[in-house]
Formats: sequence, structure tokens, C-alpha cells
Amino acid sequence: MRRCARALTVVLASLLAACVVCIAQLAQQSSPPPKSAGKQSDAQTHPAPDEELQQAIDSAGNDRAALVRNLEAFLQKYPEAPQRTRIYRALVESSLQLRDNTRAMNYAERIIALNPDDISMELIAVQLLEQFGDEAGLKRAVSYATRVLEFVNRPDDEKSPKVSQAEFLASKNHDRMTVLVFRGRLYMKLKDNVKAEKDFEDAYAFEPSSVAAEKMGEIAELNKDLPRAIQQYARAFSLFEGAKTANERRETRQKLGNVWRLAHGSDDGLGGYLLKTYDELNAAPPKSTAVMKNFGVTDPFGFTLRRVSDNSALPLSGEKGKILVVNFWATWCGPCRALEPQFDRVALSFQQNRDLVFLAADCDEDETLVVPYLKETKPQMTVVFADGLDRLLSINSFPTIVILDRSGKIVYRAEGYDEEGSQKSLISAIHQALGQASASASTQ
Repeated sequence: MRRCARALTVVLASLLAACVVCIAQLAQQSSPPPKSAGKQSDAQTHPAPDEELQQAIDSAGNDRAALVRNLEAFLQKYPEAPQRTRIYRALVESSLQLRDNTRAMNYAERIIALNPDDISMELIAVQLLEQFGDEAGLKRAVSYATRVLEFVNRPDDEKSPKVSQAEFLASKNHDRMTVLVFRGRLYMKLKDNVKAEKDFEDAYAFEPSSVAAEKMGEIAELNKDLPRAIQQYARAFSLFEGAKTANERRETRQKLGNVWRLAHGSDDGLGGYLLKTYDELNAAPPKSTAVMKNFGVTDPFGFTLRRVSDNSALPLSGEKGKILVVNFWATWCGPCRALEPQFDRVALSFQQNRDLVFLAADCDEDETLVVPYLKETKPQMTVVFADGLDRLLSINSFPTIVILDRSGKIVYRAEGYDEEGSQKSLISAIHQALGQASASASTQ
């Protein structure tokens, strides 16, 4: 999914940022007006819904898991609360950060039911339903993708004066390509390859992309149309968008080699055909970019990080079965500097517990800044480079502390720094995680 979504994913990033603001606005809107002294005792006995919502938000602090529990409890008591759309958005954002995709999908669709024109939420729902939806969910995702496509195709879009007409059209065509690829994949999952192929053909016409070409190759191979399958797989291999991993490109090459051998009996001639396709597409050489470490790894315990002290490898597979407490930070972040001694003290207080692993994960783009910074601050705990773990866990602000249980599930997530509350909240969350781990072990 990452390989074809560039412009439209800006909408998704904007949504997550907006949802963080949404939680703050929700807290402000739920703040009750001042009460007269005569009514205060009644209010303390029977708090108003706005007060209960404020209490739910305040008591969660920076812990996203607690916020989800509190907001769901509020909705169970007040299912028709006037703030429910904003509450749903906060739940979508928090669930995505906790990697609870089923819950995020549920609340995204609730928002769409209330506001069918919410394009950003429909994009979220399309991507989640493609991965986790059943047949009925896939059909709903098709309808959402169709609405997004209608939105993209609106003729009344206003062009910014800062953008040329060519750039504007290219952006529109890219968005069309992206949505058509989304919908084509949904049709494939629904076994409607005729509609899927039409969407992929239209997507490729708007903007040639490796994912559209590869999907057309797969359909052609299923239809035993080997010449078309060869053509499309060769295009997919030649286009090779930068976000595509080496394994994905290798898979495309294997598909191409397989159909070529089926058609010709050997690999003879394939190299020349592939070069000819490359030249026809006039593809520019891919830009030199840094290799994304741990790209494609989806299990936190499958990551291999690097210790900042000596650049040695730290495979998290060796910590599997333990509880990970990770502080994501950056050298330029003032609150990170303030949080660091508190995090160090908490780690030292649990150093005898072999079930816990504390890590400080640096997220600087310029790694050369880190060692001089550490010489100044002298933290006590193991400091590592995040090496993509921040990408996997959708870390978008600093500092962020995450606790992963023995299976790699997020059980605590707190963003920002609270001088009075951060340390207390973290200690409480660690004790809770240890208690849950002990309870789980005793039942096995």
C-alpha cells in the first residue's frame, strides 16, 4: 500500500495530526462552565456529562490506552453524546497509535455513517478494510473508494497560484491512480477481476506505476495470457518505485521469470526484453537514498537496533518474552532532555527485575549529533538508534514512551512531558504491565 500512495497519504498524516488537536479541543469543549455555590454539592454528587468527559480525558493523561478505555466507557453511558464524532476521531487516532486496527476500523466507519463526505476517514477505512475486512467489509470499502474517486474527480477544484497547471494536473492524476489502485485491489479480493483490471488499466493511464502494472500482470497470468503478463511484469520491474523493498522487487522478478519460461522454455532473451522495456518507459535512475533499516519488519521483536555507544547490533529477538519500555527522543527536543533523568530513575528502580528492558531510542535524522549529546547528558541506560521502530509504532512527536508487553502489543503510550505526572504515570503503567504478565503466566 505504501508504494502507490504519496499525495493522498498526506491527507492521512493530516488526519492524525488533526486528531491530536481534536483530543485537545474535545477536552476544552467538555470543560464545564463555572457553577454557582448553591449547585456545587449536587454537581459533585451527579456530575454532568461534560464533566464526566473531562474527567475521562484528564485521568488518562498521556496514556493512549487509558484514553481509549475511558472514552469507550463514556460512550457506553452516553451513546448519543453531542461530542461523539470528535470522540470517535480521538478513538481512531489512539487506536492507530496502539496498532489496534480493528478498533480503528470500527470507529472510522462510525464517523463515515455520520458524515459520508469525510474523505480522509474514508481513506483510513479503505486501507484498514482491505487488510482486515470480511467480504461485506470489502464491499463497503469499494463504496468508500468510489466516493473518494468522485471527490478527486470534482471539476471545481481550485488550483493554488503557486502551482503550475502541469503540476496541478500531475497531482490530480496521481491521486486518481492511487484511489483506482486501492479499489482495484479490493475488487481482486472480491474475485471480480474484470472490474479490477479496468481500474488498474485506468490507474496506469493516469500515472504509470509498478503496483498497477504488477496487478495487471497477475490478472493476465490467471487468464493464461502470457505475453500480456510478461509485458506488465517487465513494466512493474522497470518502474520500481523507491518505496518498494528489495524483496518486493525480487518477487516481481520471479513472477516475470516464471511466465517468461512458461512462454519460451528458458530465460534466454529475457534480459534483452527487460532492457528494451526499461528504455521504452524512459525511467530515470532511482535516486540514491539511505537504506531504511528494518524495512518491512512488522513485529517489534523482529527488529535489530544499534547501540549508540559502539554501533553494535541489539536484536530484540533476544528480549522476546520480556516487557519493553522504550523512550523515543531526539537531541533537538527540549522536553526529551527534561524527561531523560526521570526515565533514568525509573529504569534504575527496576534494574533488578529481569522481565523488564528499558531502552532510550534516538530518532535524529543526523546521527552524528547523538554521541556529543550523550557525552554531555550521560544517561545511565542503554541508548539505541530507533532504526525504524519509531516508524512501525507511528511515533510522530517527542518524547513518546511506549510499553510493549511480552507479545509486542502496546499496553501504554504517553506523549510529551509532564513534570509532575510523567514519572508517576510510567511507574504505575509498568506495575500494571508486570501484573498482567504474571496473571497471564499463571493461567498457562
